[in-house]
Amino acid sequence: MAKFVYKMQNILDIKYQMEDQAKITYSLARKKLDDEEDKLRTLINKKNEYEDNYRELASSVLDVLSIVNCKKAIDVTKEKIKRQYVEVRVAEKNLEAARIKLNDVMVDRKTYEKLREHAFDDFLRELEEQEKKEIDELVSYRFNKKDMTGE
Repeated sequence: MAKFVYKMQNILDIKYQMEDQAKITYSLARKKLDDEEDKLRTLINKKNEYEDNYRELASSVLDVLSIVNCKKAIDVTKEKIKRQYVEVRVAEKNLEAARIKLNDVMVDRKTYEKLREHAFDDFLRELEEQEKKEIDELVSYRFNKKDMTGE
């Protein structure tokens, strides 16, 4: 029995490796986005706590220093939130780029797999034709042998 050898198997193997690498890159980008979103949520919660504290300070006995400090903390936190929104957008763009790259690599790999399947189908067809030819030769040989022996 003949053995199927795909001439571009090494390229297909490289495509598998590239896909694995793209999957890792995508998962890292996804984790980065999740981390950045967690930081943003933490900052928003912190700002809400400062605002609640500011309202309490403003409604109770007036301690101007505490109120000013709380107001500054709110302003600083708002600035951190703005910067964190930028970080989240950057992480989203990186995730989208990783997703596109992964998709392209997967399409490329699937193309090479289809080529391999077609090559295997061709191999099976050739093998079948060769077997038919051998059977025809065998039948022809037996038929000619019978004619020569006089049967």
